[in-house]
Amino acid sequence: MYAKPGQQQTLLALQNQQGKNVNLCLLLLYLDSLKLSITAEQLSTLIESIDEFDTQALNPLRSARSYLKANQETIADYTKIREELLSAELKLEKQQQQILIDTANKFEFLEVVKPNNIELYVKAT
Repeated sequence: MYAKPGQQQTLLALQNQQGKNVNLCLLLLYLDSLKLSITAEQLSTLIESIDEFDTQALNPLRSARSYLKANQETIADYTKIREELLSAELKLEKQQQQILIDTANKFEFLEVVKPNNIELYVKAT
């Protein structure tokens, strides 16, 4: 899903401009592709399942990476540190994906011709 042309830029824009979660977007796009729809309540449950993980793990790491990038000229061994932070971030992303999958596996989905899961999330406040 992430590798589709233009998808990465779209998802990162949703993350950076609207505060949306890329992993959740990917799950919702996947469910859309399977023609499975979730309810607003299920969406809230998914958001809640990863909220603390975002707050305590992913967001601080992203902030640190952003800070270091902005100040890379003054940081010795910046390239190596950046690689290690990216590796850690990917591992945390995988963990978050597992949390989402574990949560979604408890749901009963409704099969529909044109699900709008991603739209439901993007329009949610």
